[in-house]
Amino acid sequence: MTGGDLPLEVHGDGEDLVEYLQRERTTTRRRLNAHGAVLFRGFRMAGVDGLDGAVRALSGAPLPYSERSSPRRVIKGQIYTSTEYPASEEIFLHNENSYQATWPLVLYFYCIQPAQTHGATPLADIHRVHEAIDPAVREEFVRRRWMVVRNYSHEVGLRWREAFNTDDRREVERHCRRHGIQAQWHGADGLCTTAVRDAVHRHPVTSLPVWFNHATVFHVSTLGKAVMDGLLEMFGEAGLPNNTYFGDGGTIPDHVLDHLRACYRGESVRFDYQRGDVLVVDNMRAAHGREPFTGPRTVAVAMAEPYPSDLHPEADAVAAH
Repeated sequence: MTGGDLPLEVHGDGEDLVEYLQRERTTTRRRLNAHGAVLFRGFRMAGVDGLDGAVRALSGAPLPYSERSSPRRVIKGQIYTSTEYPASEEIFLHNENSYQATWPLVLYFYCIQPAQTHGATPLADIHRVHEAIDPAVREEFVRRRWMVVRNYSHEVGLRWREAFNTDDRREVERHCRRHGIQAQWHGADGLCTTAVRDAVHRHPVTSLPVWFNHATVFHVSTLGKAVMDGLLEMFGEAGLPNNTYFGDGGTIPDHVLDHLRACYRGESVRFDYQRGDVLVVDNMRAAHGREPFTGPRTVAVAMAEPYPSDLHPEADAVAAH
């Protein structure tokens, strides 16, 4: 393991993880606040039922995966597979659902089958990322915010029915209105959504400023030049599955995106999974990603503790001061 104390490693010596979390909930929450992520290793786990129990012991009921941005399968209840992108592809560092009006505060990763090589879930302290970013770049994002544009179609990416968990267009429109998203239908079954969000937030416990957004991971250039050029040739900029801009619609310059990616990578740490590991991540303290890998790899995930933002201004005010 590299990178100091992110994540903090706790060894179980065969103890049942759910029983441990029920007994040590206060200590575990304190550790999570202090370190941003805790890796539980060597604990006894009753499969995905054990993961569900661990979530409930520490955070309460796990959350459904709504307004999806990546392909996943339900394993059981609200326990999902990790993002099912090809093993050869990297998933860049990001904070879960930071493009939404509400997001989970706590994430859970349960390693059922480690990869043969690589396949780590790298982490980065997003307060440190915030501090590493050029102050002029930070200030511009604070002033202009950032915009996400998403296209749902049969040709590429997710379909809107899968992303919004409904077949009802009116339900999609209600969701979008309630969550500050502009929705525009195209053709027989296409949908384009646009939302403007803050790039910098305050952690609800520490009050530290954190770089909490999808502006980098959703930008088409983060996919790499070959993939970017292929998508642009096929769909044009307006038809990309995901892309980001400044909040007023302005283009984010290439050198700014290169700088942001370098800041994430500069703070990135990794560890190799072992079978049965459970990684608990403070989603407003640590970004996560996925390395490319070889061999089979099965990691179950769960999300918990919805944090209100645009829907509940009074909560945002508490977090911002």
